[in-house]
Amino acid sequence: MSDSSQNPQPSTDDLQQVEQLQKAYAAMKEEMSKVIVGQDQVVDELFMALFCRGHCLLIGVPGLAKTLMISTLARILNLSFNRIQFTPDLMPSDITGTEVIQQDKVSGEREFKFLKGPIFANVILADEINRTPPKTQAALLEAMQEATVTAGGQRHDLDAPFFVLATQNPIEQEGTYPLPEAQLDRFMFMVKVDYPSMSEEREILRRTTEIRHTELNAILDKDTIFNLQDIVRRVPISDHVMDYCLRLTRSTRLEKEEAPDWAKEWLAWGAGPRASQFLVLGAKARALLQGRFYVSAEDVRAIAHPVLRHRLVTSFAAEAEGINADTVIDRLLEEIKPNESEALADGKLPGIISQ
Repeated sequence: MSDSSQNPQPSTDDLQQVEQLQKAYAAMKEEMSKVIVGQDQVVDELFMALFCRGHCLLIGVPGLAKTLMISTLARILNLSFNRIQFTPDLMPSDITGTEVIQQDKVSGEREFKFLKGPIFANVILADEINRTPPKTQAALLEAMQEATVTAGGQRHDLDAPFFVLATQNPIEQEGTYPLPEAQLDRFMFMVKVDYPSMSEEREILRRTTEIRHTELNAILDKDTIFNLQDIVRRVPISDHVMDYCLRLTRSTRLEKEEAPDWAKEWLAWGAGPRASQFLVLGAKARALLQGRFYVSAEDVRAIAHPVLRHRLVTSFAAEAEGINADTVIDRLLEEIKPNESEALADGKLPGIISQ
């Protein structure tokens, strides 16, 4: 049972900012729908990662408007946007920037000057990240982790907020460099972008085969985004929901007693502590977007797949049976339930915003 220090009552200012987030979220969804048809779950996961200061890896076949979705997101958030097309000959300095020698016109002296690379933007689309060698991948992932770039012994801070959205083509794997598990772990979500429905594809055809001019409105600015990112971390979470996150994650670790026998058979490697952290943060963000200032177990269940799917390595036996990470997560959610008695014992809910 959580005590009051762990679940503080929200201030009036907190509730006002949560209400502001809800209104902004509705406006952002409306603006996105002017350009993007459907993909509601994908858009939700992108917004959740943004408000958690996380990064996303998008998996989907070509032609599903991943690039358009990301550039549209940057426009409605009033953030700078750069696209980096990853290729086998791309070098780390092509991303981060490089030092060049310039001559001072007055003194005639030569000096080094750092020319910023395309990574110096708020929203980065790393297109087909698995097409480039590990050295270049590592340069991007280091920048994601540290939010800085080092060149010539000097550290250069990246623009904040900093949001990386990388894409991978799940079909063609020839000549690619798959990301190692340790680097995949840097991404908060692995987002699956699926085919549109029949009605959605009909609307896509209508919009893209006629003359159409779309005006997008910027909904948020940098300062507001910073404030909302802070609000996410102030959302309280009760002990039983925190324990639920831990139980889901620890049940995937083969050497732990919490792991069921079937998981030890299906998995070759389980999720690390970042999975638990992102389950908590993602659940907090989802709660706010749903208009609540408290986290429920349902929030955790809703984001379990994008948080865990790239952190689980299935065994050869599981792959032979057609079992993938999503199948493992489905069974975990089916068998591992939150402690309902503790949920009822929590008493008052910390705060709720009227819909």
